[in-house]
Amino acid sequence: MSNEDVLNPKRMPHEPEKATLEGKNKFLGFWFFLGGETVLFASLFGTYLALNDSTAGGPSADELFGLELVFIMTMLLLTSSLTSVYAIYHMKNNDLGKMLVWLGVTVALGFAFLGCEIYEFYHYIHGEHFTFRSSAFGSAFYTLVGFHGGHVLFGLLWILSLIIRNAKRGINLYNAPKFYVASLYWHFIDVVWVFIFTVVYLMGKVG
Repeated sequence: MSNEDVLNPKRMPHEPEKATLEGKNKFLGFWFFLGGETVLFASLFGTYLALNDSTAGGPSADELFGLELVFIMTMLLLTSSLTSVYAIYHMKNNDLGKMLVWLGVTVALGFAFLGCEIYEFYHYIHGEHFTFRSSAFGSAFYTLVGFHGGHVLFGLLWILSLIIRNAKRGINLYNAPKFYVASLYWHFIDVVWVFIFTVVYLMGKVG
C-alpha cells in the first residue's frame, strides 16, 4: 500500500485497520497488551473472591449492594459498546461524520457510567460508612471496581483524544487502526464489567 493510498480516502480498502503492516502490528501488539490486562484483572477477581467474606463486622455484600443502580450502569456500558460498533461500521464505510457522532455517544454513555459509579462510591462511604479501610472486603471491592473505573476513564480519554486529533483529518490508513484498537479496548472494558456485575453484585446478593 503506497503513501498515496494512505492519504486518499477514496481508495480505502474494506478493512482499513488491517490494510498496512503498521496497522497489523498495532492489532497484534494490542492483543498481547490485553493478555496482560486479563491476567491483572483475574488476580483482582481472585483476591476479591478470597476476601469478600472478611467484613470485620461491617456490612456484607448482601446488606450493602442494591442492584437498581448497578443495572442502570450495566445498561449504560453495554449500550456504549453497541454505539462503538456503529462507529467502527461507519469507519469501514469511510463516513467520518457518522463515525464521530457514534463515538461521541459512546463517550457520553461512558461518562454517565462513571458518574453513577462515583455516586455509588459516595453513598457507600458517606451513607454506609463503608470505605477502603473498613475491612479486607472493602479493600478488595474498591480495588477491583475502582481499577475498572480507572480503565473506563482511560478509554474515554483515549477516544476523546482520537476524536479531537482526527476530526479534520478524515479517515485514512494511518488513523483507522487507532480507532479500531480503541474500540476493541472499549469492548474489553465492557466484558470486564459484565464479570464484575456477576461476581461482585449478583453473587453478593444471592450468596
